[in-house]
Order: sequence, then C-alpha cells, then structure tokens
Amino acid sequence: MSRARVAYWAVFAAALAVYGAMVGWTLPAISRDAAGLAPFDMRPMGYSVAEARAFLAALGAEGRALYLGPQHALDLVYPALLAVVLIGAVRALIGPLWLRWGLSLLALGGVAADYLENARVGAMLRDDGMLPGAAITAASHATQAKAGLTSVVMLAVCAGLARAAWTKWRKT
Repeated sequence: MSRARVAYWAVFAAALAVYGAMVGWTLPAISRDAAGLAPFDMRPMGYSVAEARAFLAALGAEGRALYLGPQHALDLVYPALLAVVLIGAVRALIGPLWLRWGLSLLALGGVAADYLENARVGAMLRDDGMLPGAAITAASHATQAKAGLTSVVMLAVCAGLARAAWTKWRKT
C-alpha cells in the first residue's frame, strides 16, 4: 500500500476516534448537564434564540467547562480531519473533475462553517449577560451551514461508494 493510502487511512482512523470521543463522551455529558437538551453542535437544523437561551440557562458549570474545554479541543481537530477524509473519498470515487473540485470546495466550506460555529458557540458559552439574539442567530446559521455543506459531500461520497459497489458487483 502506498504512503498516501496509509496516511489517508490513518487520518480516517483519527477522525473516527475523535468523533467517537465526542459522541460517546463529551456531547452526552454536556447534554446530561443541560437537563437532556441537545448541545448546539448536535442541532443540524439550527436553533431559535429561545432554544439557545433555554440550553444556556440549563447548562451547569461542569457542562460549560466540558463544552469550552475538551469538546472544543476535540472540535478543533475534527473538522480538518473530516475534510481530509471527505476530499480523499471524493477524489477516489467521483469521476468528473469539475464535480470533484466542487465537492472539495463544499467540504472546505463545511470546515470553515464548523470553525465559525465553534467560535460563536464559545462566545455564547462565555457570555455572562443577556446574549444578543443576533449573536445566537449567527451561531445557528453557522451550525446549519456546517450540517448542510457536509451532508451534501457525504451524500455524494455515499453515491460514489454505491456506484463503485454496483460496478464491481456487475463484473462478478
């Protein structure tokens, strides 16, 4: 196996490990500390000003520290790892060059939206006073953009995998 393939699968494994840590540890713990309310990162359709304020009011000191500490540390590396995984899969599975470039740009847009979301959520978590509704709405839009852009690329990768499997199956 080439070095590039080994590196790709190492990044894939790292992305899975980081994602597993988030969905198996930090995000459920944050949710428990917030009376069962979903953390901002787990709301792909976004959230209203009232929903965000309810979450922030319910979130205890331990959950807030977990969100601003380990969760944000994990979410600092995860978007970049995911982008490498998605772009690598797009390069391997998608034929037309224009589509590969377009999907790669969407994946990078998803990364940028994820980092913007992280910054805006961090600001919401550190705010001591009455957070402006515009700040909450901006964070929600970043969450929606992240989810939308990443979902489009993931669907294209799934379609590419299905096409590759179909092609291989027909040859057997």
